[in-house]
Amino acid sequence: MASVTKFSGIIILSAFILVIINACQVQVAEQAQQPAPPKNVEMLKNGDTSQVETKDVNYFENSNGFLAMPKKEGIYPGIVMIHEWWGLNDNIKEMARQLAAEGYVVLAVDMFDGKVGKNATEAREFSTNVRNNPAKAIENLKAAVNFLKIQSNVNKDIIASMGWCFGGQWSLQLALNEKLSATVIYYGSLETDSQKLAVIKWPVLGIFGAQDTSIPVETVKKFEAALNEAGVENEIHIYEGVGHAFANPSGANYAPEQTKDAWQKTLEFFRRNLDS
Repeated sequence: MASVTKFSGIIILSAFILVIINACQVQVAEQAQQPAPPKNVEMLKNGDTSQVETKDVNYFENSNGFLAMPKKEGIYPGIVMIHEWWGLNDNIKEMARQLAAEGYVVLAVDMFDGKVGKNATEAREFSTNVRNNPAKAIENLKAAVNFLKIQSNVNKDIIASMGWCFGGQWSLQLALNEKLSATVIYYGSLETDSQKLAVIKWPVLGIFGAQDTSIPVETVKKFEAALNEAGVENEIHIYEGVGHAFANPSGANYAPEQTKDAWQKTLEFFRRNLDS
């Protein structure tokens, strides 16, 4: 009976992941190629990235993540950063550096076994592979959490997650499968069942666009209502006049001012919930 339940759960999760793959495909016409070198970093910069140390690390099977951390000795909160459907590209690595400059140890994970999408066709293929094996994807993310916990400069009791689009959906999925201290979701596919969300015992930040047709406002409102019903502390921001992936500097939907405001809200959220 337990095996049947587990199998059913995987089927449900697979169907759920299909939603986020379809959501990311909305960007195909706008982002036919892999994102260009990041434009966000200078605009969002607060900390000093020259004081950040980075390295590639193997944290799960064939998955090598990008670890960014302050050079200064100390014990810091850890954050699992989850990429968009393009994969662990230079844009995500730069965002990991920027977040580490704020006083966090950031592990930007790789869910595509080292592959980075050069175009929408490849990104769709890689995302589909994840969709077809959701249990392994959860293992990947849980391994990332465990990797951070054993680092000598990480407070093992303070681990958070964040992600954009494809990564936003997986940030939520990680929260449903692992104890964390905070969860950040940028326009990722959502769960609206309050009973399922009730396992989350920490604050959730959601960033969305009012013109996002793949993650519509109605769904966001249902998500917020379900969180409230489940007693999950949450902070939901819906930006007027912007659509899906508005924080991606390579896309037609890119909205610099809203991106900057959302990033400030993200940093403030982490400070409130992770910094001791």
